[in-house]
Amino acid sequence: MDLTARVNGSRFWGTVERSAEIGATSDGGLDRQTLTPADKQMRDLFVGWCADAGLEISTDPLGSIFARRAGRDNNLPPVVMGSHLDSQENGGRYDGILGVLAALEVIRTLNDIGHITRRPLEIVNWTNEEGCRFSPPMLASGCFADAYSIDWVYQRQDQAGTTFKQALDALDIAGTAPLGRKFDCYFELHIEQGSRLDDTGVKVGVVTHGYHSNRVVVQFFGEAGHTGTAPMGTRRSAMVAAAHLAVKLDQIGLRFSDTGGMATAGQILALPNRAGVITPWSQVVCDVRHDDMGTEQEMLRELEQAIEEAAALGRCQFKIVDNWKWGGELFDGGLVDLIKTSCEKLDFPYLTLPSLAAHDAYFVASTCPAAMIFTPCRAGVTHNPNEFTTCEDSLPGVNVLLHSAVRRADR
Repeated sequence: MDLTARVNGSRFWGTVERSAEIGATSDGGLDRQTLTPADKQMRDLFVGWCADAGLEISTDPLGSIFARRAGRDNNLPPVVMGSHLDSQENGGRYDGILGVLAALEVIRTLNDIGHITRRPLEIVNWTNEEGCRFSPPMLASGCFADAYSIDWVYQRQDQAGTTFKQALDALDIAGTAPLGRKFDCYFELHIEQGSRLDDTGVKVGVVTHGYHSNRVVVQFFGEAGHTGTAPMGTRRSAMVAAAHLAVKLDQIGLRFSDTGGMATAGQILALPNRAGVITPWSQVVCDVRHDDMGTEQEMLRELEQAIEEAAALGRCQFKIVDNWKWGGELFDGGLVDLIKTSCEKLDFPYLTLPSLAAHDAYFVASTCPAAMIFTPCRAGVTHNPNEFTTCEDSLPGVNVLLHSAVRRADR
């Protein structure tokens, strides 16, 4: 393929803007949580676009969509590009979505110029990357990578008690494409979800590794009582324990912030959550992250101590019910170098940088060579209706994806 080949920017951005209409919120954001009617509407639109581009569509048992463009040798494993189309409840219009639609534009551009790659190309939309409705995030890519069993994923519940399998069946989108099949490699383009590109004016980020991250889900068990009659000294409040843990987590993050550490109480649930009742049960989703694994482990030890202290302050028992780990030296050096070379050949300056957030590429990287390309994200604001980027800022990364994927597929 000639180095002068470029994607069609107006067509690409038209798909992004059309996507932003599905699940749109009044404040300019997006609420397109996984396996909801809005998600189904977007899936149908995406499948229609892929069919129009001549792609063969399949879905796996978790609803992940694969759109395949044949190569000259279809016995070879495909070069895969993608991300996710679901959003947070109060999310933005680009997180994940940009990567799926960039991959679609790569295919459309190859159709325009009549270039058939040696290896097949595929686009993937992974189900439930966000983990907003069904926890943990990246369920489908994790199952694809054999980190989770399909039965375990099917039994995950949202806050209303609906299981993943029930939500999947309600939309009738489960398919039979095999989990864990072989990819030649995987590329994922994504907004940075940080501000380094925006701060420097550089349009392309070459991702070298992922922040070490640990997510811990802890439950506190107290005793129900009347808020007007139970003596203060005898109360066993799971709400108090959760509140203390949230504050302690924030303090951990602040102590390590000078070196890039972060700690968050991302979610607190409480039952029965009524004004006149001392809370007998609560759950806190805790998150600690750092670029250095040893420091992240130190933060994790502080979190474990904070859980014990919070339980004591609420006079509660506690139980850690889930613990997930992501990050590290995930990405293939050869693919990272390929992306750098594409930047240089196209005369696009780039930064090498880590990913602070987790992505489907983290799991896929355990099954095949994988790499990520970042595009600018205005002020680093994300998971927020004010999440913003532009076509102009995005196109260099999309063109780098085009040339990197084709060079890999043609080898």
